[in-house]
Amino acid sequence: MEAIKTVGLTKYYGSSRGIIELNLSVEAGECFGFIGPNGAGKSTTIRTLLGLISPTAGSAQIFGKDIGKEKEAILQEVGYLPSEALFYPGMKVRDILKFSADLRRKDCAEEARALSDRLQLDTSRKVDELSFGNRKKAAIVCALQSDPALLILDEPTGGLDPLMQREFFDILRERNRKGVTVFLSSHVLSEVQRNCTRAAVIREGKIIACDSVDALAKTNAKRISVRGRVDLEGLDGIRDRKAVENGVSFLYSGDMNRLIQRLSEGEISDLSVSEPDLEEIFLHYYGKEGDRA
Repeated sequence: MEAIKTVGLTKYYGSSRGIIELNLSVEAGECFGFIGPNGAGKSTTIRTLLGLISPTAGSAQIFGKDIGKEKEAILQEVGYLPSEALFYPGMKVRDILKFSADLRRKDCAEEARALSDRLQLDTSRKVDELSFGNRKKAAIVCALQSDPALLILDEPTGGLDPLMQREFFDILRERNRKGVTVFLSSHVLSEVQRNCTRAAVIREGKIIACDSVDALAKTNAKRISVRGRVDLEGLDGIRDRKAVENGVSFLYSGDMNRLIQRLSEGEISDLSVSEPDLEEIFLHYYGKEGDRA
């Protein structure tokens, strides 16, 4: 069964582009990554799926339910973590968590305590007193405490320190092993590569690639690191060039024989050739325009 399905989903804000003809299919039980820089259309997609904004054209379903006609039923099955956590001022964290549970007509007290303990969230404090990271923790507990069948997470780790990020993804993997579908929207490619099996890449409101994470990471480009002196001017296929100690590092997708010949003309003290990670593959999908986004 498909947890998420969109057909030609489009959203314009007046004449401004939001998303254009998105066709997505996320199977129930998947951990699916949604990749793109700020402004690519990730949040617009999520808000449209949740019925927070209405699409201009196209259609979408969550567990077979139409996002326009069955929004209330859909929201009962979805845990949503927005990129920015905003709460009513003056309330204590425990009251926020209970309020969120009451909206779903569920008693989530036991799960809320367990999640708060794991994330080291002090529920006795007022939300006004919380740091950005602790507000994010409160939002995570709100999203997960009802044990929803689908988790939609928009840039979930912003504000979390590395230890809390690790704990958060441990929790996600536990939920996913139990059959919960995870839709992870992020511009942090390493998060997607470590935790998702499939992913879609969105650029300027359009899906430009959708495949397994392994397939997306495959490319004929190599990461080349050279220490020493070499003249690379005029050599085609070089991208993401940056200086390193006593040398240079770059992605190379050109003729390897030409590169070897050019390197042989220089004075090289060390050379390494490796497969790029998904973070670097991202540059192949976005190029210079993506760098500016």
